[in-house]
Amino acid sequence: MNKKLAAALSGGAVLVLTLSGCGGDDSDDKVNDWAKKFCAQAQPQLQKIDKANASIGQKTQDNDPPAEVQKTDSVAFQQMSDAYKALGTAVGEVGPPPVDDGESTQKAAMKELNASSKEYAALKTKVDAVDIKDQHKFSDGLKTIANELERISAGGNQAMKKLESGKVGSAMSKQKGCQKQPASTGPSGSGATGGDAPAEGSASDGKDARTEDSSDKGAAEKNSSDKGSSEKKD
Repeated sequence: MNKKLAAALSGGAVLVLTLSGCGGDDSDDKVNDWAKKFCAQAQPQLQKIDKANASIGQKTQDNDPPAEVQKTDSVAFQQMSDAYKALGTAVGEVGPPPVDDGESTQKAAMKELNASSKEYAALKTKVDAVDIKDQHKFSDGLKTIANELERISAGGNQAMKKLESGKVGSAMSKQKGCQKQPASTGPSGSGATGGDAPAEGSASDGKDARTEDSSDKGAAEKNSSDKGSSEKKD
């Protein structure tokens, strides 16, 4: 069922501001300066959202333990909530874009981003409450969360689309911080190439560490045994 969560995220509707870098020839210095300031603050948050999406995409195998899926999704939703809140703060800090209706556009974008932050925080609360001991209840719980995620995505980002249009959108598309990054080769298709490191203690990191420790320990025991056998022969 986590596949449905990954599919809902891959739709891209919730990934605002990741423009394609095909802006026009707008030469308004004030608009370009605004875009530069905003995109510099937005870049790490967009990367954080990409990484959160990627972590959910990695947990799409049906045989993944429910506890691992739950923890991964919970951490991802918290990261997304934090990122959208930070984006809203960034829009507020750089001030209204220097265009017609700039102030109303700014306020609408801030309201929308903060609302998205609250919705992802609510998803985290819901996934934390899912029963992981009963596989049927766990699947039903993830289905409900996936439907909520689809609703958030389908809700659109009208205020953000307005911010990304016209002169402001053209200026933002020229800034690396607001451009879509090349798709990675990972299972999630995340384009992030930096930003915040994955949360400590994530289920996948712990699993890898345990595997490596076990392998190293086994190799050490084998070497010790071989050495002992050689000494007996001498």
